[in-house]
Amino acid sequence: MENKRPLILVSNDDGIMAKGISELVKFLRTLGEIVVMAPDAPRSGSASALTVTQPVHYKLVKQEVGVTVYKCSGTPTDCIKLAWNTVLDRKPDLVVGGINHGDNSATNVHYSGTMGVVIEGCLNGVPSIGFSLCNHDMGADFEAAGPYIRKIAAMVLEKGLPPLTCLNVNFPDTPDIKGIKVCEQAKGCWTNEWEVCPRQNDRNYFWLTGEFADHEPENEKNDHWALANGYVAITPTKVDLTAYDFIDELNQWIEENEE
Repeated sequence: MENKRPLILVSNDDGIMAKGISELVKFLRTLGEIVVMAPDAPRSGSASALTVTQPVHYKLVKQEVGVTVYKCSGTPTDCIKLAWNTVLDRKPDLVVGGINHGDNSATNVHYSGTMGVVIEGCLNGVPSIGFSLCNHDMGADFEAAGPYIRKIAAMVLEKGLPPLTCLNVNFPDTPDIKGIKVCEQAKGCWTNEWEVCPRQNDRNYFWLTGEFADHEPENEKNDHWALANGYVAITPTKVDLTAYDFIDELNQWIEENEE
């Protein structure tokens, strides 16, 4: 690896063959030395899952000036852990997940393997960004996102991010992006989540599906509104899940119970 350039570690949850990760590497190449360690097949919805019941294997796929690519039998989080402990010769300057085929706004951040990549980087003290496009098509057009990806990644390489804070960046599916909005996570939940998929006359098989119900559709501060209105949505995301604002009240409950 070229030690004078920033080292960027890249992974995804759509798998090594997905168009999104190839486009991401293309957009980031000018910013540093890139190492890709991505799942050997799609792992969508794996969040921060780890493989603990069997060994994990990786294999070199391609090596050229500025880019080294590996595939891994594990989850997106496995990929980051394995790359960190086996193939990297130094701590990366940036961890990037994506570009995901499909958005990871609102509560999707909790389920996303793309954000599992980002959270793992963040937990290890590395500035980390997840990029997603609101289009599930495997042939989706990522070109409009390219300049924004380079700009955001370069900004984070220069300035860093606060401890235990990462960026969840989602792109609207349009060639005419209006600009960037820094957003809060949309509040809502998934509904109608299962579709019957009978097999051998057994109706107890289901496909996961669903519709997201936005509880604040008119809230112009949230990521859903930004995406629906043609803006790039950047949501700064904390990985420390402690409810600090509830600690004093919970302590009071405990004290009252002990009296």
